[in-house]
Amino acid sequence: MLEPIAEVVTHAGHVNADQRHALFDHRPATVWLTGLSGAGKSTIAYALEERLVRHGHACYVLDGDNMRHGLNADLGFSEADRRENLRRVSHVARAMNDAGLIVIAALVSPLEADRALARAIVGEDRFIQVHVATPLACCEARDPKGFYRRARSGAMRGFTGIDSPYEPPADPAVVLDTSWMSADSCVRRLVQLLAPLGVAASTSARAA
Repeated sequence: MLEPIAEVVTHAGHVNADQRHALFDHRPATVWLTGLSGAGKSTIAYALEERLVRHGHACYVLDGDNMRHGLNADLGFSEADRRENLRRVSHVARAMNDAGLIVIAALVSPLEADRALARAIVGEDRFIQVHVATPLACCEARDPKGFYRRARSGAMRGFTGIDSPYEPPADPAVVLDTSWMSADSCVRRLVQLLAPLGVAASTSARAA
């Protein structure tokens, strides 16, 4: 993690977390979806966002691909660039949580150390790790972007799951597998997870 610059001073605002909680009627959190390319992370993330917004909750999806079109457009796919990608997304998530919003982050985030960094930045009490554990064979059969085909042919190097490792989370809050779970069932499972935590609690009865 980068060290703070000594001359930069943090300024405290006048609106506290309790006031934001009362404003939005939920506890802010970052739901971090990790899994292989093609596992269904983005599909789940946007379906969950739609469900939460429908019930009046302020939330936003930080999708790994979309972030690389803007904030992270200058980054490649080296290990260092991937780590920086996750560091930046984590700080955006933290800022949005500080504003009282629910964040749904959908990124491959293959390494445990980088996910631990994300957890440290966002905050242990706000970080909810979800493993979208769809098997490699299923992800490769889908191959929505043609990445697996290119990786297998040697046209793409360092692709996660083929010639670059994916380290499954040791302690995810929940495991989802879209090889047999529908997007709707994944969302219902996530709502069941979030409700007791005070995140999107008002959707629990209606969405169960």
